[in-house]
Amino acid sequence: MGDADWDVVVIGAGPGGGTAALHCARLGLRTLILEEHKEIGVPVHCGECLSEIAVQNLEIELPEEVISLHVKGIRVLFPNNVEKKLTESGYVLEKHLFEQWLIDEAVKEGATFKPSHKVKGLNKNFQLKNQFSNWEITGKGDLFPVTTKIIIDASGVAGITSRILNNSNKIEVISGYQYEMIEVENDKYLDFYIWPKYAPEGYVWMIPKKNRRANVGLVTTKKSEKIKSLDSFIEDTYLSEKKKIDPVWKKSGMKIKPFGGTIPISGPRNNTIDDGLIMIGDAAGFTSPLFEGGSHLAMKSGKFAAEVCKEALQKNSFSKNDLSKYETLWKKEFPPYHKILKGKKALYDLTDDELAIMAACMPDEMNGMSIFTKIGVGLKIMIKSPKLIFKKRVISVLLSFGYSRAKFYGW
Repeated sequence: MGDADWDVVVIGAGPGGGTAALHCARLGLRTLILEEHKEIGVPVHCGECLSEIAVQNLEIELPEEVISLHVKGIRVLFPNNVEKKLTESGYVLEKHLFEQWLIDEAVKEGATFKPSHKVKGLNKNFQLKNQFSNWEITGKGDLFPVTTKIIIDASGVAGITSRILNNSNKIEVISGYQYEMIEVENDKYLDFYIWPKYAPEGYVWMIPKKNRRANVGLVTTKKSEKIKSLDSFIEDTYLSEKKKIDPVWKKSGMKIKPFGGTIPISGPRNNTIDDGLIMIGDAAGFTSPLFEGGSHLAMKSGKFAAEVCKEALQKNSFSKNDLSKYETLWKKEFPPYHKILKGKKALYDLTDDELAIMAACMPDEMNGMSIFTKIGVGLKIMIKSPKLIFKKRVISVLLSFGYSRAKFYGW
C-alpha cells in the first residue's frame, strides 16, 4: 500500500482524542493530533467528573494539579426531600487542565499536536479500485494537507466523519448548561436532582470543587427554557444566596453566563468504523444515557482504537474489515444501552409523587445492592403502589440506576 505522512491522525483533543493519541504514541505509531481551537479544553463542556474506577481502568495516574476535589460518590435527590447515595470514590477535575495534561503526555510519548487546525475535507485514496490506501485531510491550518493511514474521529457530538460512514444513524442530543458558583459548602458528594419541576426529562446537578466552588447546572429536553429553569432552581434552593462567577479559563465579562455544550443521549451510532476510520467518544454516541457521563467511555474507546490501529498497521491492512475488532471490543464491554434507555424513558413518565414512592423504597446506599435487597425493593414498591410495577415499568428504572454506576462506565 502507498505510504502516508502519518499512521494515525486524531481529530479532536478532548479526553477521548487525548487518550487515543497517548496510547497510539506509546505503541510507536506516528501520531498527529488536530484541534480546531487555539487552546485545549476551552470552553469546558461538562461537569468535570471522573470515577476512581475509570482511572484504574484507563491505567492513568492523575497529577494533583488537574484534580479539583477528591469525592466520595453521588447523592441522588428526589422530590419530597428523599435522597439516596451511591458511594464510589472519584474526582472532580479542572477539566481544561486535565485535557492539556493528556495532550502533553501524548507529546512526551512522541505524538505531534497542532492547535488551530480545523478539518474541512476528507478524501479516500485507493491503490487499486477497491483497495483502500490512505486518507487525505484538508483544512484551515499551515500543516494541511496531510495524509494518514487511519483517522480516529474524536471531534465530539458533531462527528465530523459521520457523513462518510455508511448507514450511520443520526444521534439525538441534549444541551447541558452550568454556572460556576462560590461559597458552596459540600460533603464531597456529587448531587444529582431528579426534580421534573426544574428539569423535565433531565436532571439538575451540584458538582463541588475546591475552595467551596461548585458547578451548578442542568440538562433538559425543554431547550427553550433551560436557562430560566436553572435560574429558578438556584433561586428556590439553598443556592439562592451564593454568587455566580466566571471560571478561571473564561474571559470575564460584564454579565455572568452559563457554559456547557451538547451531549449525545440516544446511544451509540449503528456504525463506528469504515476503511481507515474509527469513531470514538461523543462522535460515536458513547455517553452513559441516564446521567450523560461521557469521559470514561470516550477515554476507553480511545484506548480500544489505539490497540486496533496498532494491530491493523502491523498487518499493513486497515480496511473496514481489518478494524472490525474495535466494534467487537466496545460492544462486549460497554453498558447495555437499550436497557438504560428503556429505564430512562420509564423514569420520565413518573410523577413527582411516584418518584418519591420509588425512592422511599430504595436503600439509603445504592452501591453494591445484593439480589435479595433488589427483590426487597421490588416487593416494597409493589405493596405501596402496584401500578408502578405493572404500568409504569419502575423495575426498568431501577436497573437503569444500577447500570449508571462507575463500573458500568456511568462516570
